[in-house]
Amino acid sequence: MGLAAVVLMLVAGTAVGWTTGSLAHQALRQTVRDQHRHRHPVTATTLRALPGRAAESERETTGGREGHRVVARWPGPDGGTLSGVVAVRHAARPGYRFALWTDDRGRVSGRPMDEDTAAVHAGLAGAATAAATAGLVEAVRRLVVWRLARRRYALWDRAWRRAAHTWGRADAGS
Repeated sequence: MGLAAVVLMLVAGTAVGWTTGSLAHQALRQTVRDQHRHRHPVTATTLRALPGRAAESERETTGGREGHRVVARWPGPDGGTLSGVVAVRHAARPGYRFALWTDDRGRVSGRPMDEDTAAVHAGLAGAATAAATAGLVEAVRRLVVWRLARRRYALWDRAWRRAAHTWGRADAGS
């Protein structure tokens, strides 16, 4: 049972992990292409600093920048100027220029994912799926071994009960 489980872990775990990783990589590469097509770097200019720390939602849309909030303006896709609250890493005085990613409508967005990040995420997805498959095989193996042991102990108990009434008697023939 143990040998069969190890072989199944190696074969099924590898196959499921490889398939999952490959499918995740294809999907993430499409996401990378879409993000690079629809997100654009612009240069923003600080208009004024705002008191307080940046909110979690602002950090997510500005590529992980955290710290300070500012009101900034940046060029829009139609040639106009857009403005809004943006999170920046360091305190910025009015006139400070910094890079910012926007979508096709000029809204602030996060930096697009790159190919290396997509590959790492796909590899992690494949490895996690392979580990989960191996864990599932191990759980099934333990369940089967437990059931076999219970069955064997039940058979032994019946055999002992049959032998118990003659145990120690000289004429029992045991």
